[in-house]
Amino acid sequence: MRAGAQEPQPQPHPSGGPLAGVRVVDLTVNVLGPMATQILGDLGADVVKVEPPEGDPMRTLGPQGAPGLSPHFVGLNRNKRSVVLDLKRPAAHAALLRLVRAADVFVHNMRPAAAARLRIDYPTLAAAHPRLVYAWASGYRQDGPRADRPALDDVIQGESGLAALHARAGGEPRFVPMAFADKYCGVVLASAVGMALFQRERSGRGQEVHVPMFETLVAFNLADHLWHGAFGAPERGLGYPRMFTPHRRPLPTADGFVCLLVHTDAQWRRMFAALERPALADDPRFATLAARTEHIDALYALVAEAMRRRPTAEWRQRLDAADVPNGPLLDLDDLWHDPYLREAGFFQRQPLPSGVTLETPGIPLHFSATPGTLRRPPPLLGEHSAEVLAEAGLDATEIAALAAPPAEAKD
Repeated sequence: MRAGAQEPQPQPHPSGGPLAGVRVVDLTVNVLGPMATQILGDLGADVVKVEPPEGDPMRTLGPQGAPGLSPHFVGLNRNKRSVVLDLKRPAAHAALLRLVRAADVFVHNMRPAAAARLRIDYPTLAAAHPRLVYAWASGYRQDGPRADRPALDDVIQGESGLAALHARAGGEPRFVPMAFADKYCGVVLASAVGMALFQRERSGRGQEVHVPMFETLVAFNLADHLWHGAFGAPERGLGYPRMFTPHRRPLPTADGFVCLLVHTDAQWRRMFAALERPALADDPRFATLAARTEHIDALYALVAEAMRRRPTAEWRQRLDAADVPNGPLLDLDDLWHDPYLREAGFFQRQPLPSGVTLETPGIPLHFSATPGTLRRPPPLLGEHSAEVLAEAGLDATEIAALAAPPAEAKD
């Protein structure tokens, strides 16, 4: 770039979104980070995904809709542009810094020692760009003894107490059958970026945002399970009893299952009437929230036994008439064909240049004035390298050099 020339500034995308005009440089891979940056992209940010030459590992997990576009990658990387940079090469590192100078947000999910080795730690980048929102996630808090321990989803599910909840409920310790810790922490990271951008609008300065997975999941799990621990008496027991009764599950009916949750005194009165047992509303064991919590096993066993006597459709009709929250038990195939989701246009189609059409969940968030949009399908590896690097001020020769394989090392 010529001396004295201004850095190019990102322009709001014409389709808008609450984050239109925000530029994000995204070094994340796998699940947590890409979940966060996809949310930012869905809501209007220009997300530049910087990948190593081999690409995000998720590109090859599962069937391929096009080279490097697996279901995992498709589900986490729309509304992004892909740039390939080998950050071990000095010229690529310099190009990254030029991208960062024009960015509002920088996101990664490396351990702190790795970021420091690559010279992309917060002190380094903030010294040159004090307005930068520097956001990252890792396994544990950055000032603790575990700061550089590796940690992925299953490890955090186990350490945070989440996997053991299944054993408390009468089964065996097991993981939630999805990358729950990664995805939840990704949502938290995206939310934290939005808050930091808001603060920057007031103060004029950026800041570092860090999401430690372990602490984040522990806080999440204990929100309703701290119980006696909330008052300094953990020896009296942790854990919300209702969550551990063996009858808290989809309830078998005469021909299927029904899911329901009854909470208030008024709801339970209507529920007992629907069960044709209205006198139970005056039973001292079930008359108040505190009493029901104390006798939750007996209460849920009673409901479970009654549910088996009638078919699902009849129960749902009765429960709807009583205004009791209820719903069907759907599996993944049911969701794909669910009339409500299809009528709402929840699944969106995006054509690829290869001729393949992707079908993915839409954006669930609603903004009345600045709605998010699906502007770009998930990118092929390096699809936008030349475009993005030119925007950063690199000339054709510099861009070609970055694309060339590294020279052979000489003896």
